[in-house]
Amino acid sequence: MDGDESAPARPVTIGIDFGTESGRVLLLDLSNGDELAVEPVPYPHGVIDGTLPGSGIRLGPDWALQHPLDYLEVVRRGIPAALAAGAVDPGRVIGLGVDFTSCTVLPATADGTPLSEIGEWSSHPHAWTKLWKHHNAQDVADRMNAVARARDESFLGRYGGRISSEWYFPKLIEVFEADRPVYDAMAVFVEATDWIVWQLCGNLARSACPAGYKALWSAADGLPAAAYFEEVSPGFGPPAGKLGSAFYPLGTLAGTLQPALAASLGLPASVAVAVGNVDSFVSVPGCGVVEPGVLVSVVGTSICDMVIDDSEVRLPGITGVMRDGIVPGMYGYEAGQPAVGDAFAWLADRLLGNGAGAASPGYGDLEAGAGRLTPGSSGLVALDWWNGNRSILADADLSGVVAGLNLQTTREELYRALLESVAFGARAIVDNFEEHGLPVERIVACGGIAEKSSLLMQLFADVTGREVEVAGSPQVPARGAALFGGVAAGTARGGFADIATAVDCLRPSPARSFAPDPAAGAVYSEVYAVYHHLHEHLGREQVQWLHQLKALRRRELERGDAAGEEAASPGAAGTGAGSAGGRAP
Repeated sequence: MDGDESAPARPVTIGIDFGTESGRVLLLDLSNGDELAVEPVPYPHGVIDGTLPGSGIRLGPDWALQHPLDYLEVVRRGIPAALAAGAVDPGRVIGLGVDFTSCTVLPATADGTPLSEIGEWSSHPHAWTKLWKHHNAQDVADRMNAVARARDESFLGRYGGRISSEWYFPKLIEVFEADRPVYDAMAVFVEATDWIVWQLCGNLARSACPAGYKALWSAADGLPAAAYFEEVSPGFGPPAGKLGSAFYPLGTLAGTLQPALAASLGLPASVAVAVGNVDSFVSVPGCGVVEPGVLVSVVGTSICDMVIDDSEVRLPGITGVMRDGIVPGMYGYEAGQPAVGDAFAWLADRLLGNGAGAASPGYGDLEAGAGRLTPGSSGLVALDWWNGNRSILADADLSGVVAGLNLQTTREELYRALLESVAFGARAIVDNFEEHGLPVERIVACGGIAEKSSLLMQLFADVTGREVEVAGSPQVPARGAALFGGVAAGTARGGFADIATAVDCLRPSPARSFAPDPAAGAVYSEVYAVYHHLHEHLGREQVQWLHQLKALRRRELERGDAAGEEAASPGAAGTGAGSAGGRAP
């Protein structure tokens, strides 16, 4: 219970972390930083990468969609459940913050209705929410990069010299070119983090953070010129047409809960709602980091790596740099790896499953077996490109590689090779920062896999030669979102005057730390040399090899779909990978 009724009520904020497969609702006590309750809510539709719900239309191999009503389900189910689990008086709640995977975007009408919820558009794949890992716009990203280089566009330097297919404009131009009626029907193409805030408080208050990192905007320069976009895709129109032009700093009050929604959740309508944030960036203050020299690594389905510094460096191999994008007054740098937990799940659940419905080898057994192996003893090295490469190559058409397989290779050796590949990818990112004048003295890790895999954290330490600290919260993004809810509430409501004060008050203690083992590090330096040679050869010098394999796969899948379209059952169910049906363009 809340304790002595005569004592003043301690303020509480809600943080909601919208991930790839589920959302997490966290209640944070602002007086002492205690996490009072965490309520996970799986998305009913999960990741839609097989069949479009209700239509029988199959999606291509590079598609990844979501159902926008799943996000509202997290709010409607998660908040009351968390309040009940924490036995928290709803009157104590003063603020709410959210974070989202990004760039996750959806087309909507002027009143915020997702096009996918309107009958005439529900059978159009491009009317649905495009998840961050939707890569079907790679050809658009390639054109955007080529035109930007030809025009010598200065904005490209803020993004490591390359635009990703995961970002805002590749996905929007894909809609413009592939389904013009959907493009014309939408009033806005909006980041999911901004959309959910819109639903909560009734105001479309777009956050500057995703606009800067994912939509090529900067406070100083605005958006790239319309002439640039016209050269990329003739007739596309002004870039702000669906994006808007007003963006708000992190911690800004977007509004308060809509009264009807507040009543349904059992909350006061006075609850302050902060502008939206991005899951990776909100984790930096969520971990209590506000100083240079620290790499914050959010380790889950994918990895996002952030460094902050008081100076701007235009370096290659990052996915963005923005002033005030993570904490005020500092330049925030982002890099990352797009397949981590996904890759482990592929190995454990799909590749090592027996295909007959029996349970695949458990992660615990794989971790234990891999932990008994010594560095270099497997004779394997893998390239961590199972969902393309984000940093430092920014190429979604790359694919995973395992070298050194033989008839004696065990599943534990293969699993360890995948773990090591993630650590090698992390070292490539750390080395890239250091080589361009941004020091990385230590690593702070958070996220589900950082919590669960001590082996991977030790590999990070051994391979990078840096101490790794795991933050003392299993829900750092949600904790960070709750922190911003306290800033939006302000001191008058019992919150904080600014982000720095909030971080000082709410910094979590470290849970564990891992020191590098010099002997292991020496061996891994040798293995990393092989990784680096393969990285450069297959990722730069002979990049056409892996590109050609992916193009062949795409072509043959499309041929197979065309040949079997009439035979496919129109009622074939399933929204996940491997579902049957005809493909979307």
